[in-house]
Amino acid sequence: MKIVPHYLYTVLAYAVLHTLTAVSVLLSLLFHGLKMDKAMNTVIHLWARGSFLIIGKRLHAEGMENFEKGKKYILMANHTSMFDIMGIMSVFPGVAWFGKEYLVKIPVFGTLLRGINYVPMRTTDLRNTKEMVGKLISHTHDHTVAIFPEGTRTITGELNKFRKGFLHVLKASERDILPVSLIGFFEFKPKNRFYFRYRVRLTVKIHKPLLYSELKELSDTEITNLVQSRIESVLPTYKTA
Repeated sequence: MKIVPHYLYTVLAYAVLHTLTAVSVLLSLLFHGLKMDKAMNTVIHLWARGSFLIIGKRLHAEGMENFEKGKKYILMANHTSMFDIMGIMSVFPGVAWFGKEYLVKIPVFGTLLRGINYVPMRTTDLRNTKEMVGKLISHTHDHTVAIFPEGTRTITGELNKFRKGFLHVLKASERDILPVSLIGFFEFKPKNRFYFRYRVRLTVKIHKPLLYSELKELSDTEITNLVQSRIESVLPTYKTA
């Protein structure tokens, strides 16, 4: 019976979230069509922050001093919840995205992604990866690019194995990597649970950048391990069967 209030509030929150998202989509597409990109980015930012207000959660940002405003990074974060994108966009408005194609197929939300700088990865073959990276670099030269290197949300809380796509982006763009840890998002709303757990603190932890000038001297495995260890360093440890 203790979870009944969680279910009821979650259902109400979902209803309001869908309404907010639909309104945000319409406004974003309107501003995008009028080439008012600044207004569109403002709507997206308000949508992201408003989503947390609707679910009754305060989003905490730590490590804001670790990145230089105006500088363009490859932002890499763990992927644990449907609220990960909102969490990042609340702290980093105007960020561009490189990720799975299935996200643009989600009703309403997919339309919202099409209105921003989202480049979908259609397949995982090398030829398509190079094509997508080329498109990403040409379309997002003045944006920080956000990537979930796991490719999909974890269902255990532990980091999934990193995909290699971010390495192509790193070498093509020669940008520094900004590791970000999303803390509490898995406990709040994992992929395999319907209701929200409200007593969880949600934190976006920004780590010190990993400089490309140093990363280029490392092997792909060393780069992957370094990024993963940085993101994982502040995450809870989960028991696995």
